[in-house]
Formats: sequence, C-alpha cells, structure tokens
Amino acid sequence: MSLIVTRNLTKRYGSKTALDDVSLQVEAGAPVALVGPNGAGKTTLMSLMCGYIQPDGGSLEILGHVPGSRQLLGKVCALPQDALLDPNFSVGEQLSFFASLQGFSAKDARREAERVLELVELKDAARHKPTALSHGMGKRVAIAQALIGTPQLVLLDEPTAGLDPANARAVRELISHASEQTTFLISSHNLEELERLCDTVLYLDKGKLSQSLSIKSESVERFLTLSLQDSAGEELGDKLSTLPGVHSVKRQHNGREFIIGFEPASRDYGLEKAALELLAIEGIRYRQLLNGKSLEDKLFS
Repeated sequence: MSLIVTRNLTKRYGSKTALDDVSLQVEAGAPVALVGPNGAGKTTLMSLMCGYIQPDGGSLEILGHVPGSRQLLGKVCALPQDALLDPNFSVGEQLSFFASLQGFSAKDARREAERVLELVELKDAARHKPTALSHGMGKRVAIAQALIGTPQLVLLDEPTAGLDPANARAVRELISHASEQTTFLISSHNLEELERLCDTVLYLDKGKLSQSLSIKSESVERFLTLSLQDSAGEELGDKLSTLPGVHSVKRQHNGREFIIGFEPASRDYGLEKAALELLAIEGIRYRQLLNGKSLEDKLFS
C-alpha cells in the first residue's frame, strides 16, 4: 500500500486555485522533498494531508485512509516551521503530556518522552523549560515531539531554518536516522540540504505538480558539475567540450560553474582526471568537481 496517494486533488480559496488537479504517489521509505516558490500550494497540500482543510475536488489518501480519520491517529504528524512549546512547563512534562494524548499510560508516557529525547541527543533537557534552550536545541526538541509514538509519516516545514551549520547538520543526521522507521515529507527552500536528505522531489508551481523526479536515479547520460573559485570565460567551456566522451558543456553562474554532459564507456574517472589536468594547465583554481547535477540544475535547467 502506498503511503500517500492523490488523484486530481484540487483546493480553491474563493476565486484562487491553490491546488490544481494534483495527482501523485509517495511510497514509504527515504525522505521526500516538497519544493516550489512561495504561493505554489505547499502549505495547502500539507494542510490537506493533516485533515485541517477539505479538498474541493479529487481525492487524497494516507495509508489508504482519508486524512483526519481515526485510523490515522498517531500515524501522521506535522511540525510547522515555528512550532513552540509552552514556556511554563518543562520539556519532559510537555512531551509526556503529548504522549498521554496518544494513549500512553502515565508511566509509558514518561518513558516515551525519554526515548524521543534520547533520539535527538537531548535527554538532559527533560528537566529544563523551553526558554532555557538554544534555538537549535529547541528545534531538535520539536522534532522529538513529532516522533512520539513512531508515526509512519511526519510533515516537516523548513526543519533547519535559522540554525547554525552544526545544529543544521545534527537535524539532518536525526532525520536520516529516523527515516529507518518514519517517512518524512520535507518542505524547504534549501535545495542543497534537500539534495543531501531526499531521494525524491515533488515540485509545485502555481498549484500544479510540474515535476516529480528521483535525485538518486542513474541514466546513460551523465553529468559532472565543476565549480570554480573565480569566473571563467567561454574559452574554458570550449576546451572542456573537447575532452573524451563530452557531448555538452553549459556555462552558468557568470562562469563560476560548468555542467559537463558525457557518455562514458566505463567509469574509470578518466574524464575527471582530464578535466583537472586541463584546469592545472590553464592555471584555473576550482572549488569542487561533483558527479551529477545539483538539484537546482535538475529542476531549473
């Protein structure tokens, strides 16, 4: 059974169509990215999945049930971007309370609170009030709340927004680890972060599902992404295009990045070696050479 299935899903607010005939299917497993510009319909789609609002057309099922049905209690959780805990009670008290709302006994609720805090490596935070925590710690506690009862689906909105690099990495590692039991649908504008976390990307634009692609998929036609320290002209692109197996070179970001398309007969890294040798001869400094396209290039090129 698929985790999420929508068929011709439509939602209107007066004369504005927020979601327009969206059909998609999501399987349980690795995190799924939900991206698109502001006003594309991402929040509306998540609200429909939570059962907060009802569609005007089409259908939506999660684990074979309509959102908001009793069969989904404890199986679906949503964490808004700016979710806050009550500042008047300790973290442990609040997580225990949320666990009790899911049917845990008082003793088991305390154990569940301890379990999810241990998952986010904040077991010692149980006795503290939320106001005593840093922003990064507060975000991890909020994710701990979302993991109470081990739901099968968790909807996350900008899970690392405003976090420093260390805490953002901790949240990414937490999501990756928890993905063994829970599927995450992540809405974010941070494409680089989504590329690290997700296998599948759903792209909404003006209420329509314009793209659904697999980040990890392989194809006969492959790409290298070359990022430079400084900008380079078309001359470098011309020279890259003469390397063995290269069939296309795209210069972008004012010459700081080149997308090299090639069809290798084997993966002996000969093209990578040739590209780096060319840069050395030309005296051009590079930042990185990556196998494949970035998510940004896959979506917009």
